[in-house]
Amino acid sequence: MKTRVTELLDIEYPIIQGGMAWVAEHNLAAAVSKAGGLGVIGAANAPAEVVRKEIRQVKEMTDKPFGVNIMLLSPAADEVAQVVIEEGVKVVTTGAGNPGKYLKAWKEAGIKVIPVVASVAMAKMLEREGVDAVIAEGCESGGHIGDLTTMTLVPQIVDAVSVPVIGAGGVGDGRGMAAMFMLGADAVQIGTRFVVADESIVHENYKNKIIAARDIDSAVTGRSTGHPVRSLRNKMTREYLKKEAEGASFEELELMTVGSLRNAVLEGDVVNGSLMAGQIAGLISKRQSCQEIIHELMTETTALMKKVPHMLGVC
Repeated sequence: MKTRVTELLDIEYPIIQGGMAWVAEHNLAAAVSKAGGLGVIGAANAPAEVVRKEIRQVKEMTDKPFGVNIMLLSPAADEVAQVVIEEGVKVVTTGAGNPGKYLKAWKEAGIKVIPVVASVAMAKMLEREGVDAVIAEGCESGGHIGDLTTMTLVPQIVDAVSVPVIGAGGVGDGRGMAAMFMLGADAVQIGTRFVVADESIVHENYKNKIIAARDIDSAVTGRSTGHPVRSLRNKMTREYLKKEAEGASFEELELMTVGSLRNAVLEGDVVNGSLMAGQIAGLISKRQSCQEIIHELMTETTALMKKVPHMLGVC
């Protein structure tokens, strides 16, 4: 399947793996890229030299294109921004801020820059600054979220900008992917489904929670702090929401979550850990390799897209 995004990034399929903190390391990124999508290393708060090592490990595993996601609020963001230049990374996705101060250097290095946006205003501003595409991420997604749903956000951003738009949030199968194309997107970004991939280093306890999740099993914490996060319900989310309702301070709430994502991903703490996952978790019911996930997504999407002319009576 050819779209503006596959041409821009030189990938086979219009599927980008989300740059999830602690989850999106070299094994997962390389597997997604080898399967024809765009694998992404999630730099999160990692020191620059750790990110450099991850980049080099992906290069040892595949010669396919891959990217690095830089969380712009990270204390190491400036250093990581330089590392991606030095290591010849071809694609950078960004979150939690405006990448404007890095754009000149990245563009001079030939890097394609694709920020995550949660509003039309941000998408328009970043297009003016020279980004190559935008990821329109709705609040169905896991982790840090905005206010608008994917269904409402994607078409409004598509209408507002001329650069390619990548739809994210609530996409877990071919139906969701086809829907994104109908809304005007040129690709999708998928996170939660790749969390349970065979190549994902995420602890089995965490994977099992996603596979067992129902449609109503996610919760959003942190709205009072201005940094809402979607994750699967557990003891931590219940206690957090209780304290939030009681008016707990930002500092007290922050202490509840320090290290909680790492503990869930690496240690399998599904009681007090942060089980970040999107609402689509209720649709995910099996483990597969990245190759199998991408093949299934493309098979389902292609079959659905072929039905459209028949539904309209064109063929």
